[in-house]
Amino acid sequence: METLLFKDWQSSMNVAICAILSFLVAFIFIRISGKRTLAKLTAFDFVVTVTLGSTLSSMILGKTVLFDGAIALAIIIGLQYLLAFIAMKFKPVEKIINSKPTLLYYNGHFLSKNMKQEIVTKEEVYAAIREFRMLRIEDVKAVVMELNGELTVIKKAEAVNGDGSLKDVLQQD
Repeated sequence: METLLFKDWQSSMNVAICAILSFLVAFIFIRISGKRTLAKLTAFDFVVTVTLGSTLSSMILGKTVLFDGAIALAIIIGLQYLLAFIAMKFKPVEKIINSKPTLLYYNGHFLSKNMKQEIVTKEEVYAAIREFRMLRIEDVKAVVMELNGELTVIKKAEAVNGDGSLKDVLQQD
């Protein structure tokens, strides 16, 4: 008798075996390919992570044969590295693949145009400042929306020796 909660022992055993083998295959591939595979550096890396998860899910549930799933994982990881390598060598390709960080707050001023472009509210900027354990906005030099969508808060005290890490976002404005 099949129900929503349980089909049969054979089906459950197949999922268990597929889960173990799929996990091991994914683990081996990720260890071989290195940290970049699961990095959330850019939107492209996020897509790769989601695609890997989806492929792994299909493998675990037996919707994809283990060997075919392993091939898919290898292709996804290979494409990520290929595009990252090409982006590193050719600036026009990098501009297509990677977005640029965006300055949202700088030297006491919210940059409304940039906030509107990135669809970020003042409340979200304040939340990021609180997340960085800062109580006074006067102590904030800058808030940047990074390539991966995360907000980075830079304290004035950290920016005393110039705006080194802000160089790329300051040149945009």
